[in-house]
Amino acid sequence: MTPRRSVRDATPPVSPARTARNAAPAATTDVAGADADRPISELKAELFRALAHPGRIRILERLVEGERSVGELQPLVGLELSHLSQQLGVLRRADLVTARKEGTSVFYSVRDPLLDDVLATARQLLISSLTESQRLLSDLHRGPSS
Repeated sequence: MTPRRSVRDATPPVSPARTARNAAPAATTDVAGADADRPISELKAELFRALAHPGRIRILERLVEGERSVGELQPLVGLELSHLSQQLGVLRRADLVTARKEGTSVFYSVRDPLLDDVLATARQLLISSLTESQRLLSDLHRGPSS
């Protein structure tokens, strides 16, 4: 009988760009070409998986403001240094951030400024949803209409 694997045993998804970079040389080295064969819904799901962690969201919200060193990020996002490094690694593998080393410091920045729009849109969706929930709650407190 094969032992069951837990969710913790599963290997996290690797971005298509990273997979293409590490793969054996193919007829084409164009990363976009490798992604062209995959459904857009699959690529979007990978993006949302990379965003699906509160710590990574806090990191990105700070990085859209501008480049920051790991030392600068740590108190701003409230993660232990080892956890921060782990989450930055996930964002790097997903090609959402870039890293630059200067001396002993590593500086991170967002790869594409459109990420700011994605985060702002998510915020607006939440505000809209919470506003509607507040309205419904208010209606419930008033009781039945006469």
